[in-house]
Amino acid sequence: MRSTTIGTVLAEAARDDRVFLRDGDREITYSGFDALAGRVAAGLAARGVRRGDRIGLMGLNTPQWLAAFFGAARIGAVVVTLNVRYRERELAYMLGQSGARMVIAAAEAGGFDFTGFFAGFREQVPGVTDYVFFGAAPDWAVSFDELAASDGPAPREAVSPDDPLMILYTSGTTGRPKGAVITHGGILASARAQAAHCGMTSDDVLLGHLPFNHVGGITCTVLAAMVSGASVALLPAFSPDGALRAIERHRVTWLNAVPTMYVMMLGHEGFADRDTSSVRICTAGGSNVEPALADAIRRGFPQARLFGLYGLSETSGACVLSRPDDDPETVSRTLGVVIGDFEARVVGADGAQLPAGQTGELQIRGGCVAAGYWDMPAETAETFGADGWLATGDMVAMEPDGHLVLRGRKKEMYVSGGFNVYPVEIENVLTAHPRVAMAAGIGVPDPVHGEVGRFYVVPRPGVEPPTERELTEYCRERLADYKVPRQFVITEEVPLTPVGKIHKAALRERDLSGPRG
Repeated sequence: MRSTTIGTVLAEAARDDRVFLRDGDREITYSGFDALAGRVAAGLAARGVRRGDRIGLMGLNTPQWLAAFFGAARIGAVVVTLNVRYRERELAYMLGQSGARMVIAAAEAGGFDFTGFFAGFREQVPGVTDYVFFGAAPDWAVSFDELAASDGPAPREAVSPDDPLMILYTSGTTGRPKGAVITHGGILASARAQAAHCGMTSDDVLLGHLPFNHVGGITCTVLAAMVSGASVALLPAFSPDGALRAIERHRVTWLNAVPTMYVMMLGHEGFADRDTSSVRICTAGGSNVEPALADAIRRGFPQARLFGLYGLSETSGACVLSRPDDDPETVSRTLGVVIGDFEARVVGADGAQLPAGQTGELQIRGGCVAAGYWDMPAETAETFGADGWLATGDMVAMEPDGHLVLRGRKKEMYVSGGFNVYPVEIENVLTAHPRVAMAAGIGVPDPVHGEVGRFYVVPRPGVEPPTERELTEYCRERLADYKVPRQFVITEEVPLTPVGKIHKAALRERDLSGPRG
């Protein structure tokens, strides 16, 4: 019988003393990692953490982050995965909305002092009673090393496949982030389907550079490796030079990346000096792999087969991949086909299934689908159908052989550097500026980031209009850096619908067809 929770999958993998993590010069076996996760579980239990409790987890891609994740999972706690780029506004909402009782965070990341930040921020999240830091801890917290030093028994709660494993926040069209509830069974369904579809083996080495707080890092990389007995070469955070060095050093065979990362690696001045011949699989997720980039990937990684990959937080990871025998034109033109025993259909505005070739909204059904949004029954009902079909919000056409062709997004989200960005969240920040009356944003093509935000700002009447620099700094103080718009257009008006709402479709048409401003 297959293991049904990630704790039992790890315990099963630990029976063989294969290498799991490659962390610089250090190798950590599955059995060694299982023991570490067990000590973390014991430490959490000793501090009163129980099945169903939520734990905020924020840090870089390290063995300690993974040990915290698997340790919490072992006792049935729910991990609220947080990006180290999040700041006060986002953390206050996510920790509060999830009801987190503990935060495990990096002491420092990217030059930002998180211990100092939380010292002043704690009063805004009174529900969080315990803090753990990767690194030195102040007197009101404990260090991760202390947490993992427990010599008590490692508890193994009666965790079920349907139990929540993680809450992953994804913004929505209301501007209010929604916490997708990913279960043990859901994440394993996606990881196993990906591994089987692409033929992953215990000989594979995956590059662990995609953030572990998102499904690209935790599902498509870590869990896909674990269910295959493969290993992961850790990179705390992506950089083109760091990724290329790790590929060569660890003889990486499997490279998961978003198109932006491929652009940066292929354009890196040291690329020609790096040996990429070990890579046999390249997957590109986040957006379509346009033909020129697909050709460049094949030239840069000559031994690799390229797969397009499509997945959402709400599908726990990958649910659509190119077929192994797809030709280059098909990989560039389509998202791929639904994998495993998952199902896909395309529906019209009335919810009826459309025939092949017609464009409608993509819906997915199967074991990978998340269990809804945390404590948001209305939003859950809107997206997760009672019949098991997930409404993705993406517009596609299905070809007769099952390949899906992306037509656009039903929602207004754009993808910048591999991160999903929803304009309404930024618009809500901009319209709080004392000299801004209205704001409307769209995603526009960018050769490096894929898409960037262009935001139209209408100043309040009778005041000096804000400058682009001022608006940039205003957003930077309130949002994660990847959400900060790259372009501002100060304008006297934006197109409106008859009921007075900003007409995004008309704005985009005007943006593409005429001068800005």
